[in-house]
Amino acid sequence: MSSHHIVRDDQEPALIIANGAACSSELLGQLLEWSPLVIVLDSAIERVLELGIKVDVLLGDFDRGFDPEYYKDQQFPLEIIYAPDQNKTDLEKAFDYLIERKIPMVNVVWATGKRADHTITNLTNIVRYRNALKIVIIDDHSKIFLLPAKFEKWYTASTPISLIPIGIVSGINSKNLFYPLENDTLTIGYRTGSSNHVAEDGIVTIEHQKGDLLMMECLD
Repeated sequence: MSSHHIVRDDQEPALIIANGAACSSELLGQLLEWSPLVIVLDSAIERVLELGIKVDVLLGDFDRGFDPEYYKDQQFPLEIIYAPDQNKTDLEKAFDYLIERKIPMVNVVWATGKRADHTITNLTNIVRYRNALKIVIIDDHSKIFLLPAKFEKWYTASTPISLIPIGIVSGINSKNLFYPLENDTLTIGYRTGSSNHVAEDGIVTIEHQKGDLLMMECLD
């Protein structure tokens, strides 16, 4: 797999490669093509090298017994970020790095699948960065992101959509979903908005008053 293209900063999202289940080469190639900055977490570096991916930043706590300097020759030029804070995951540290660089958007792959605890943590942590970074987690089956108070987007009919609350989300209203929401409340563990779909070709509108609501565009 070839290196990513050079594009203007702030016009396309950066890309983080975590260490969960791999996505298809087609999806990964599409994301790499237009990513101005590619970050790989230290636990995934060997998998990334096997695919021949050119990355810009290697980030982590490097607690697995390897020397990050070893990868400089294979990935020159390579920025190495040592992030030893054990109170944060490596993915959170990568988000902090992007915020420090004032990069506003990021796509994340290999962040789902494999260990369920890692997947749940990665998804729910999106809300912690709501005011500093636009995060989209992508795999072969879904695209997951945090909704603003009012969300509007054009979809084709029957597109599967799930709404997952982080905690309690109230005052939810929707237009053009097959199962409409009218001043509804969703609560994680009790009632969610999973397995809905778009009623007809056109704009879908979703509004909510309080809480953090994740959207999953599903690709079944």
